[in-house]
Amino acid sequence: MRKLLLVLLFVFFNSYASSDPLLVVTELSPPDQILVDGKVTGKGTEFIRAIFAKANLTPDIQMYPWARAFRLASTIQNTFIYTIARTKGRENNFHWIGPVSHFELAFVALKERDDIIINNTEEAKKYKIAMQRNDFSTDILTNLGFEVVLTTDIQKSYALLVAKKVDLIVDDPELIHQISQYLPTPDAEFKAIYNVEELKVDAYLAANKNTDMRYINALQKAFYTLKNTQGLP
Repeated sequence: MRKLLLVLLFVFFNSYASSDPLLVVTELSPPDQILVDGKVTGKGTEFIRAIFAKANLTPDIQMYPWARAFRLASTIQNTFIYTIARTKGRENNFHWIGPVSHFELAFVALKERDDIIINNTEEAKKYKIAMQRNDFSTDILTNLGFEVVLTTDIQKSYALLVAKKVDLIVDDPELIHQISQYLPTPDAEFKAIYNVEELKVDAYLAANKNTDMRYINALQKAFYTLKNTQGLP
């Protein structure tokens, strides 16, 4: 009887561990999430792959415009998303596996725009800003009274900035120079104007609220094991 139980547990575990690949969605965000020869890779992405490998799970990582990635993760069972800001408004809408990054965002303008001067968040309201739909920063700034031009992804926000159809976008000051190669005008130059205190937040690997708890538990265990042994990327 004991041998039979062990066999059944072995079969169950291997069936679980060798299950079909799990959909994991993300957006373009160099250097952590980039597309090379059709494969999503990058420093942050390889950490995500390591978490799944440690949990004996196989990720099917796909890159989409942020608005679509967010919608897929919000509506499809057993779908994962990274890197997503953990905010009060989203708290009960996802399972939160673990923090894999940290956002400290700023207002970004074309380098040539010496006329744009911002000393506090309130002063930025007089400028035209492009932001991504379903992005946490969009939610926060609109709640603060900002009127923004909505786009589906960061590339389109940058495109509006380069075309001078908007004055500002919001992005990480450390990463603005790395996204140029993914734009139609790779020679465009940008600068951070003002760091927005309200846009500092931890970003997570998260899962659809209806995801199988076996996956959640396995991935959380794997995340903290890697965090404690290797540290975060």
